[in-house]
Amino acid sequence: MRIGDLAHETGVSRRLLRYYEEQGLLRPRRLPNGYREYDDADVAAVRHIRTMLAAGLPTAVIARLLHCVHDDGERMVPTACPGMVSNLRRERRRIAETIEQLQVSQQALDTMLATVLEQR
Repeated sequence: MRIGDLAHETGVSRRLLRYYEEQGLLRPRRLPNGYREYDDADVAAVRHIRTMLAAGLPTAVIARLLHCVHDDGERMVPTACPGMVSNLRRERRRIAETIEQLQVSQQALDTMLATVLEQR
């Protein structure tokens, strides 16, 4: 299938599919005319990529882990391949730290907002 077909099938824009290719997440076959040719495995790969992005994983980590996931028919299932657990733990720590930083920012804003409201 061509890029437009993959975009239609997955709901992901052509531009984003090209970005996934640039990041090494997709590796379509190139036809002699330069067109990209995708197959059904690429549809599943895009679904996996979207799931991992939704979990907060950056594309560099997804590139390392994409081969470690498969479908069980309805959803993505990760397998315990080398690096999977350590990568997921590291990304979870990173996300937890970001949440903590955002909570500190939220508290500071709440304090400023309360101060402004008291002046009314």
